[in-house]
Amino acid sequence: MANEKIKGASFHHVALKVDDFDKSLAFYKALGFEVFKAWGEGDSRAAMLDIGSGEYFEVFAGGKGETPYGRYFHLAVKCDSCDEAYAVALAAGGRTKSAPKDVDIPAKPSIYPVRIAFVFGPNDEEIELFEVRG
Repeated sequence: MANEKIKGASFHHVALKVDDFDKSLAFYKALGFEVFKAWGEGDSRAAMLDIGSGEYFEVFAGGKGETPYGRYFHLAVKCDSCDEAYAVALAAGGRTKSAPKDVDIPAKPSIYPVRIAFVFGPNDEEIELFEVRG
């Protein structure tokens, strides 16, 4: 069944902020997840891991003190148009965290051009609207 409100909607990734980046990365790699892209240094490190289906799980460093067990950072929904999905989310009662913008994720080589926006859902959960461009 196709989503008629957010065209092209599909799962892209879930992101987890962790206390121990190296330990977490090793754990998920042991589960068979493969590093698709990685970037940053220290508490700004991140890795996008392919779970085996072309869908991703993202691990971010810098979670110390957030919770003792890590914290889900955001749910990313892939869509055809970030701007249209953003308007739908706001009309549904979402609140702006950041308006749509083009970004260059600093992975080497570059992941791909993307346009993203973030909204807060009704329980303050973060939702990323993720448009792959090009």
